[in-house]
Amino acid sequence: MPQVSADVHVPISPDLAFAVSQTTGAVRRRWDPFIREQRFLDGALEPGVGVRTYTRSSFAGPISPSMVSEYVSWRPPTSVGMTMVRGPWFFARFGGGWRFQPDGDGTLAVWKYTYDVRPSWLQRIAHPIGQWLLGREIRKRIDGFAGGCRDEQVLAAARADMARRAGATTQGEGGEVA
Repeated sequence: MPQVSADVHVPISPDLAFAVSQTTGAVRRRWDPFIREQRFLDGALEPGVGVRTYTRSSFAGPISPSMVSEYVSWRPPTSVGMTMVRGPWFFARFGGGWRFQPDGDGTLAVWKYTYDVRPSWLQRIAHPIGQWLLGREIRKRIDGFAGGCRDEQVLAAARADMARRAGATTQGEGGEVA
């Protein structure tokens, strides 16, 4: 299957870079030019393996394509992966993975999309178009992510999410610290 990828160095720690990548709502839309609308499905409140999300892209305004995807890996602060459950007719398969690793005084973020198109007889033409279009899109997104990693409002929200999640993992039943 074809792949596109992009990487960027950001001047923050891998755990904070990971947290920025998982922001949601208005905070996410501050840095992610791809997202027009995004929400957790099935009553989920947090990301994690098996959690599904609905995403509408900003590609074509209000008629932009949408996708339901599912987290297939969740390994804070090093990586996250998702796969398409339902999406635009032209994708036979679509998945994305983001990795974060220490790099000098910050983090190297590497984002990758893997995809296939349908119908299969169109792949010879559609794959090069997909390489160009998705390559452009992933570069815009990772550039936006880099901007988010310098945006104090985004960083404050990511830090608050990290603190909330850390607090949740130390809480036992009845709200007592474990």
